[in-house]
Amino acid sequence: MAKLLEVDHLSKVFSLGNILSRVRITAVDNVSFDIKPAEIFALAGESGCGKTTAARIVLGFEEATSGTIIHNGKKGSKNKKVWFTEGIQAIFQDPFATFNPLRTVDNYFFETLYNYKLARNRQAAIETINQKLKEVGLSYEEFAGRYPNEFSGGQLQRISIARALLTDPTLLIADEPVSMVDASLRMSIVNLFKKLRERLGVSVLYITHDLATAYYVSDRIGIMFRGNLVEMGPVEKVLMEPKHPYTKLLRESIPEADPTKRWKEAVTLAELEHEEYLRIGCKFAGRCPLVMDICKQEIPPEIYVDDVLVKCYKYAGY
Repeated sequence: MAKLLEVDHLSKVFSLGNILSRVRITAVDNVSFDIKPAEIFALAGESGCGKTTAARIVLGFEEATSGTIIHNGKKGSKNKKVWFTEGIQAIFQDPFATFNPLRTVDNYFFETLYNYKLARNRQAAIETINQKLKEVGLSYEEFAGRYPNEFSGGQLQRISIARALLTDPTLLIADEPVSMVDASLRMSIVNLFKKLRERLGVSVLYITHDLATAYYVSDRIGIMFRGNLVEMGPVEKVLMEPKHPYTKLLRESIPEADPTKRWKEAVTLAELEHEEYLRIGCKFAGRCPLVMDICKQEIPPEIYVDDVLVKCYKYAGY
């Protein structure tokens, strides 16, 4: 099947500190993945793993240090971001930060349609807006003339998605789109992505730390850790039969529901971010229960096990 988006050996290096003590952090380290038409692909991992940086590079918000991105058969470059990002729209984490509280929400919709020359007049614009709002379960009458604070977080995130649909994109990049939405409404947003994929043939790059929603919505998933893509494959195989020790740790960090107990503390992973980014060899070696000497010396190779890519010496015959 043809690929809508190809990310090939993508890297991003940031320099931290001053001239006298500068440290280079590789936020995205030689990452490769692709997204097919009408596919939902998740990039998952804990905070600071590099998934959002990778998405920002795809959107053109950050410049890659190295690597290539091909969208719709067109290769991106530093000087050709305009056509490269055509057909790509973003949906961000905080819907309230997306809209100016002093402007009515419908202003953004009219502005987008007029800027892209997608409507001849106001009536045509209203018809297009209403059509896109219906795709997300809303109507023009419900939101016309209203300000952002007059909507719930869930409604405003649906409005953000409708706005992204105005230009008929082929790829939506959704960065933690349900993390700031009430828990009772999260599945309605996640279901919406599945519906758009089925009805409109839209592909989605779904950025998340939430394995439950990633499992529910995604066709394939890539697990990132400290800038590295450590495991990737069909979501059922990766999350139900995890191979990399880090993926197993992520699975185990999800508390099981117990109606007789109250969960008092959030599950957190070790605060070793800076040290892990600078580590030679496998970035996960400091936490891994199966660590070997070679893990601390050399970067693990990419190995395919049962259609799943996994970067781990455990599967390299050691």
